[in-house]
Amino acid sequence: MTASKAEGRMMNGADSEVGRLTTVMLHRPGAELKRLTPRNNDKLLFDAIPWVGRAQEEHDAFAQALRDHGVEVLYLTELLQDTLEYETARQEIIPAVLADRQLGDRLADLTRRHLEDLDPEDLAQTLIAGLAREELKTGRGLVYDLMDRHDFVVDPLPNLLFTRDSSVWIGDRVAVASLAMPARARESMLTRLIYTYHPRFAATQHLYEPWLEHVEGGDVLLMAPGVVAVGTGERTTPAGVERLCRRLFAAGLAHTVLAVPIAQRRATMHLDTICTMVDVDTVVMYPPVAYSLQAYTVTPSDGDEPRVSGPRPFLEAAAEAMGIERVKVIDTGLDPVTAEREQWDDGNNTLALAPRVAVAYERNVETNARLEASGVKVIRIAGSELGSGRGGPRCMSCPVSREGLPALP
Repeated sequence: MTASKAEGRMMNGADSEVGRLTTVMLHRPGAELKRLTPRNNDKLLFDAIPWVGRAQEEHDAFAQALRDHGVEVLYLTELLQDTLEYETARQEIIPAVLADRQLGDRLADLTRRHLEDLDPEDLAQTLIAGLAREELKTGRGLVYDLMDRHDFVVDPLPNLLFTRDSSVWIGDRVAVASLAMPARARESMLTRLIYTYHPRFAATQHLYEPWLEHVEGGDVLLMAPGVVAVGTGERTTPAGVERLCRRLFAAGLAHTVLAVPIAQRRATMHLDTICTMVDVDTVVMYPPVAYSLQAYTVTPSDGDEPRVSGPRPFLEAAAEAMGIERVKVIDTGLDPVTAEREQWDDGNNTLALAPRVAVAYERNVETNARLEASGVKVIRIAGSELGSGRGGPRCMSCPVSREGLPALP
């Protein structure tokens, strides 16, 4: 790991979910959310049409809460604009965006010329907010003529808000996700572009790439230094977990990976929708799965293939891998109905700023009360509009650097 011995912290990287957060990447929602309509919100993976102005106010308050606790906030849009100042980055991203076979050769060529003429700021905005047919004034040809005026030549990326999904730092390397849903594939392209060409991330090694088997950051939980849990279900495939295991072991970044099957449905799309960490040995977890969730333990072997054992109860396997007696559990809600409501409202999706300090949506009243009763300081934020895309504070943040943790007793 890259670390500063004088400060006792990593410059870029993380080896846990709860080490003091020093730098985070966010995306402030913008024009891409204004593209959502009842006609396209399902395709673009939103459960409702958000009030964009309020969503921006809520996000600004979230970012300020992080700054108030000493966290450096990087904005993805600003990083992308800086990156697009480099011609090599532009030459890479524009053809990749236009590889959609539905455009046809002529429309793709005209769109390419349009994008090439944009300055870095306008190009970044177009790659995020999309390009509608009516906005492409130079468009023509059969494909163009047959499109509705509101159809997209370049789709918007309303889910870019959830920066944890498209990348996750493990040790001093970044795993750029391979997102499973077609509506989100370009998010990884933009994230990878930033990590490849932006000076802030010069010499950063990539642990994973978007063209590999599907792995999403929301499924990756850094339980402790050297211990990584990876959910496999709706978004992350077993083949993706296997590939990530091999790469983690080869890089010496993990001694144990826990492969955790989760239900393949919207309410539990990622592991972090049912379980997040709030202390070095404590998780907040959805009660119906807390003691039924299973894990396969994957460890390196002398041969080419990792060693796989299990399944066994997730909490039991995690405690053994972490070298502790047990993993403590704080339940979402107090009763089955409250638990189900607050899980849907991302009560489990907390962001730890340090051990026993976590950001959570204010609307999850019972879960927050249980956290505080267990000694966790809860920083409440509004999320009535931000949550319409099914994500909480953890989903909306990609930790770029955290302080290292002392060894567990």
